Amino acid sequence: MNLTQVGNEPERIRVIFAPNTGEMQSDQDILKIGGKHFHSRLLLGTSRYPSPGVLGEALKASGTEIITVSIRRINLEQKSKTFLGMETLKSYHLLPNTAGCYTAKDAVFTAQLAREALETNWVKVEVIGDEKTLMPDALELLKACEQLIQDGFTVLPYVNDDPVLCRRLADLGCAAIMPLASPIGSGQGIRNPHALEMIREFIPHLPLIVDAGIGTASDAALAMELGYDAILMNTAVAEAMDPVGMAAAMKHAVIGGRMAYLSGRIPKIKYAQASTPNIGKVQL
Repeated sequence: MNLTQVGNEPERIRVIFAPNTGEMQSDQDILKIGGKHFHSRLLLGTSRYPSPGVLGEALKASGTEIITVSIRRINLEQKSKTFLGMETLKSYHLLPNTAGCYTAKDAVFTAQLAREALETNWVKVEVIGDEKTLMPDALELLKACEQLIQDGFTVLPYVNDDPVLCRRLADLGCAAIMPLASPIGSGQGIRNPHALEMIREFIPHLPLIVDAGIGTASDAALAMELGYDAILMNTAVAEAMDPVGMAAAMKHAVIGGRMAYLSGRIPKIKYAQASTPNIGKVQL
């Protein structure tokens, strides 16, 4: 899975670090979603930060290019008076979400409001089925995504780590699929890596983004090592003791995990294997 086909010969994707920045660069390894190209594979939410200033610093430290906005939790009629009025946010690609919606009807209406107010047809679709777990409602989610795709939206659904459901959403025409690692805001990390691996196997060509449950940098790195294309997180950065420092840590974790995946890890074996060969060993 870490190979690209060039002609008849497989060629490893070439990944290098830019001088002095530590940024990952490759003319082949670009994140492509909905016809747009991005260099950063870390997407960040914009809620629960200690202050707008800390939010701005964390976004900058993360290197993110895509930020999510909860439409039901801001006043779109006076968006200039919210954090959306910050001059620094104008350089980011906005991804409105339908957080707080419990039916397909509400999610579609919220997405339509976002398209009109923010002038974007991108939407992260959330349709929650339970107030305690905040797990997605599969049936309502499918209905909402189908309607929004028909209406010309670029749809990125937040979904359970269910390979069959994810494939159904991919077949509908979603621009990317975003399965959870664990419940929203729980910080539990990846609870079912086997399911995430199956989703990657079921959907080999569409962008997959791990969304929800990431707690620390090692969680993000593991998700990328499983072959995922990007990570979306909010609480892990916003509620860290040092959000700016955590944002930087997540940035490097995503880069490191992506490089490890592309480079190809060694296979796991049952017993030890000497790292130096016996050939030419001095006989005592």
